[in-house]
Amino acid sequence: MTEETLPGFAELALAPAVARVIEDVGYETPSPIQAKSIPPLFEGRDLLGQAQTGTGKTAAFSLPLLSRLDPALKAPQILVLTPTRELALQVAEAMQTYARHLPGFQVLPVYGGQNMVQQLRQLHRGVQAVVGTPGRIQDHLRRGTLKLDRLRCVVLDEADEMLRMGFVDEVEQILEHAPEERQTALFSATMPAGVLRIARRHLKDPVEIRIKSKTSTVDTISQWFWQVKGLHKLDALTRILEAEEIEAMLVFARTKIATVELSEKLEARGFSCAPLNGDMTQQMREKTIERLKNGDLDIVVATDVAARGLDVKRISHVVNYDIPYDTEAYVHRIGRTGRAGREGKAILFVAPREKRMLAAIEHATRQPIKPMRLPSRQDITDRRIGLFKEQIAETLEAQDLEFFEEMIDSFQTEYDAGHRRIAAALAYLAQKERPLQPEEIPVERRAEARDTPPRRERSAGPAGAGMRRYRIEVGRDHGVEPKHIVGAISNEAKLSGSHIGAIKLFNTFSLVDLPDDMPAEAFSLLQKIRICGRPIKISVDSGAKAPENPGKYRRTPFKKGGEDRRFKPGGKKPFIDRRGPKKGK
Repeated sequence: MTEETLPGFAELALAPAVARVIEDVGYETPSPIQAKSIPPLFEGRDLLGQAQTGTGKTAAFSLPLLSRLDPALKAPQILVLTPTRELALQVAEAMQTYARHLPGFQVLPVYGGQNMVQQLRQLHRGVQAVVGTPGRIQDHLRRGTLKLDRLRCVVLDEADEMLRMGFVDEVEQILEHAPEERQTALFSATMPAGVLRIARRHLKDPVEIRIKSKTSTVDTISQWFWQVKGLHKLDALTRILEAEEIEAMLVFARTKIATVELSEKLEARGFSCAPLNGDMTQQMREKTIERLKNGDLDIVVATDVAARGLDVKRISHVVNYDIPYDTEAYVHRIGRTGRAGREGKAILFVAPREKRMLAAIEHATRQPIKPMRLPSRQDITDRRIGLFKEQIAETLEAQDLEFFEEMIDSFQTEYDAGHRRIAAALAYLAQKERPLQPEEIPVERRAEARDTPPRRERSAGPAGAGMRRYRIEVGRDHGVEPKHIVGAISNEAKLSGSHIGAIKLFNTFSLVDLPDDMPAEAFSLLQKIRICGRPIKISVDSGAKAPENPGKYRRTPFKKGGEDRRFKPGGKKPFIDRRGPKKGK
């Protein structure tokens, strides 16, 4: 099944309530993984799917499974296992969207660090779908608060990542609790031996799907990304349009509705813009493309399908206003610029929770995408002044100005005003409708808390009351941010985010304050954690001044009884027990 022969969503026999959502949001054509996965999953077949992160797997399993759901049954019918709480939330939100027309549908995300009482209350009320991390799902199974006897399907999402994070035993045990007569779907970017072993053991005569990545980008295209924060994407796009040297721009939106809305908003801001989507007739699409070629249009906002095969040499910029479903779509999009050996620029807007897709694109294309600084107010002012000067120079060269020169001489005599003052007044009138100095642009705010947890930094003082300071062997050099540490600890060690104290990042390691009475079981779990792919090797911090060179961080050997005594020029320091929290606490 090639990209050209992909069926439309209307051909995939989805339940009317689910198909209605597809119509609502304006999705045009399913991605390859969706087109190949939806029919067998809708038929109840087991499935083994290999596709990279960000290929649209969530819709690939959600749409057919929701189509087979019984909304009247208030018991878990779908269980989705994910490696991280971020992915659990993302999948749960997507499923809630796709099921908006299913009466009474409820989906519950469960993960470590979340309020257990709230989870228990929602489970008691009844949910049809549960999305969670293996550790917390296993907790509920042990407590007897999650019943899987009415389960119809289990989905293992990003199975290789769960394997890498050490969740194999938990996944195996959860699958043992699931009914024998169930449907199982496994999705993985790679197929290591551990994943294939799980597939052979738990999948029955599965349909196997492999989406090959055919990615290559043009050398003449420079690639940039802007992480969405503070400003709305529309404001960010407006800044780029104001400050960049743009001949023509193609902006990609995810849905047909979005192309129309964004085009109207850009036109309202004074840009020459038009939409391009599958709802337009072929004649309308051809007319829009012709206007873009002729220079009557500067910006076209398009969907992937509508822009397929588009070849307009004057397109200097491509903006991914909405991140694409998969890496191949990204390569197709940015290939609309840099044509015929000309230089082009591709810009990708990335929300915090979409950073995984950014990494997938970089991995698939084997090319880094550089972070972009948005143009400042001064950049926009300089650009507008430059264009205004060009207009003046062109007018001086091309127009007969004798009549106006005589008028200015007359004005100067009548009002006793200098030429400089008169020119300034005329310049003000000329730019009054579109001032050379734009209004003050608001300072970018921090992203919403649900996307980016608040940054935590350690003060110079000791750990707070009831807390103990630990050292972990990951830091800034490894791409670690405080949110990664908070997420990993709360997700895997079953510690609420409110129980994690101050965090201080250094180049090669970090310090984090955790409860002094932390159970030994939690500390044992922490020792197995990886952050950004690296083992954290947690240990109690010595309290000494933390150097940036870990090789010079001297530790004295253990004494008998677990005491580790340090000395400094003021006397002895109290011993620090580095064996972890005491059992029973």
